[in-house]
Amino acid sequence: MAAAIYSLFIINKSGGLIFYKDYGSTGRMDTNDSLRLASLWHSMHAISQQLSPTVGCSGIELLQADTFDLHCFQSLTGTKFFVVCEPGTQHMENLLKLIYELYTDYVLKNPFYEMEMPIRCELFDINLSQATQKDRVALLGR
Repeated sequence: MAAAIYSLFIINKSGGLIFYKDYGSTGRMDTNDSLRLASLWHSMHAISQQLSPTVGCSGIELLQADTFDLHCFQSLTGTKFFVVCEPGTQHMENLLKLIYELYTDYVLKNPFYEMEMPIRCELFDINLSQATQKDRVALLGR
C-alpha cells in the first residue's frame, strides 16, 4: 500500500511548533490552525501520560479516526514528531524514526541552529522530501 501523508509536525518540548510541512492538496491549514493543532496535540499527549493506568506510559502513539491516522514519536529530549496520514497506512513508526534521524543529523548538528527555534535547514528539507516520497515510505517496512 502506498502511503499518503497529509502533514508532518515537529513540536519542541515546550509545545511550540518548530516545523510543519503540508503534503495534501485539499484542506490546507493556515498558520494559526497548524499552531493550534500542535499545541492541542502536545497537551493531549502530556495528559495521556499522566492519566494512563499503565506504568511508564509514554503518551499517545496512534490516534485513529475515520478520515485519518495520527502517528506520534517522542524523542528522549521531549521533541515530538507526528504524521497525519491516510487511515491504515503502514510503517509510519519507521518513517518517524527516520525523520528523527534526519533531524539529529541535519538540524541538531547545524552550528547555526538554535535549540527550540523553528527549523530552517535546506539539507533537512531535501532529505525529508526524499524520505517522505510514497515509494520510499512503502519500502521502509521491508
